[in-house]
Amino acid sequence: MRLPAALLPLRHPAFRLLWLANLCANTGMWMQNTGAGWLMTSLTPSASMVSMIQVAILLPTFLLALPAGAIADLVDRRRYLLATQAWMAACGMLLTVLAASGGLGAWGLVGITFAIGIGMAMTSPAWGATTPEVVPRADLPQAIVLNGMGFNLTRAVGPAIAGFVVAAAGPEATFAINAFCLLLVIGALARWKREEAPRVGPREHLFSAMRAGVGFVRASPVMRATTIRGIVFFMFGAAVWGLLPLLVRVQLGLGPEWFGILLGAMGTGAVSGGFLLPLLRARHGRGQIVTGAALLANAMLILLGQSSHWAMAFIAMFTFGMAWIAGASTLQASAQLSVPAWVRARALGIYQVATFGGLTLGAIFGGWAAEALGLGFALGAAGLVGGIAALATHRMKLEPPPVAPPSTAPLPVPEPVDAALLREVAAAGQEVLEVVRYTIAPANRAAFLAAMAECRQVRRRVGALDWRLAEDMAHPERWVEIWSVASWTDHLREAGRLTEADQAALAAAAALHRGPGPPEAVRYASIAPR
Repeated sequence: MRLPAALLPLRHPAFRLLWLANLCANTGMWMQNTGAGWLMTSLTPSASMVSMIQVAILLPTFLLALPAGAIADLVDRRRYLLATQAWMAACGMLLTVLAASGGLGAWGLVGITFAIGIGMAMTSPAWGATTPEVVPRADLPQAIVLNGMGFNLTRAVGPAIAGFVVAAAGPEATFAINAFCLLLVIGALARWKREEAPRVGPREHLFSAMRAGVGFVRASPVMRATTIRGIVFFMFGAAVWGLLPLLVRVQLGLGPEWFGILLGAMGTGAVSGGFLLPLLRARHGRGQIVTGAALLANAMLILLGQSSHWAMAFIAMFTFGMAWIAGASTLQASAQLSVPAWVRARALGIYQVATFGGLTLGAIFGGWAAEALGLGFALGAAGLVGGIAALATHRMKLEPPPVAPPSTAPLPVPEPVDAALLREVAAAGQEVLEVVRYTIAPANRAAFLAAMAECRQVRRRVGALDWRLAEDMAHPERWVEIWSVASWTDHLREAGRLTEADQAALAAAAALHRGPGPPEAVRYASIAPR
């Protein structure tokens, strides 16, 4: 039987195994979050404390996603994921015992939720980076959408089940179910036979790996745009997560099962939107989809804030879910497709630091605004400001420019280094200064400056600490490109980090050189004066 376009990535066995495992983990997570949010409304009526549950879940990602991504790029991801799942399972068991014994207070609930959030923060970049390992690039965009659909399918099923479980057996039952789901995930990861990716250059240390990830994102226009637009998209939508329990209980006057039903409506909308996304991608670019999704999601926030009946709230949450999956999965696809394998987990970690930071701030300010000004005003204001911000950032491009045709110009190659000096430089960990000298015809000056602007981005993406371009004041046709890297090992990593697009950009600059051979390349060791 032929699979629908939205489900084609499931034909790959490794992806199918991990997708089902993630489905199980997210079902338990949503059940636990639902139980924790409802339990907090019983422990304290404070809107700020209720929103602290979302803060405790989201804040660890803001704090830890960058080092988590760097670690995931440096170690075996399967073993790393096994360790993080075991941590969360242990925390879930502790939460179950304390809740069942009646020994759990409001701040204790926040504290253990924060500990589980640490596990989620350490897991997320590694889990996201596994998707390109188990599906071919052609299936990657829809695999990312399918991950989002699975996440939101669990959002439909998990909270709905949790609402009835809380009503029947108390919040501690949802905590126990989550711990059991995590044990199942550990079993699935143990079955995954991961092929170790070849390492590019010498093994990196944590700090240098984090620095390389930050440098890459700073020098990647698509990643910068994706991160900024992700902050805008997620920050204002965060009001839903923090305030929905109070909206159900106070504004609508309904019980815990309706909290689950409304979250389920959002999840159902997200799954429906996921099946529509292949059609949308065929007709619109990523930027258009994200802008449209943000405007629709923020309009639904305004509608939700004015809801006085469950039917209106149900429609708002269902439509919000459709917009959420369209925007979130398109942004995630933009992030994944714009980074090479060597930096994927840490770049995704930086993206998650920014977007979860936005979610955390949105949850904090949403709780404050609801307490000070009322639930309806807080949701309406979030929707209005979020819509304005989406329009203000809609011109930021989420698609990379087309790759230039490869040039036949040879790239500059430096002379072999002195063996004795190399041992000294490598042992001391000294900076390496790299220089390329060009001779450029005056008529090609503008074209050369444009080409070097691209080269600057390339050098920074693959590890340069700084970059300069200098013109000889006596001979305007002579130019020098200068950049430095932290160590000899970082220099060795540069060539392996270049993508085809990077090599094309460097070749375009080299093609403008006029001389008997390619531009001259020289390496210097940075020596501190005695």
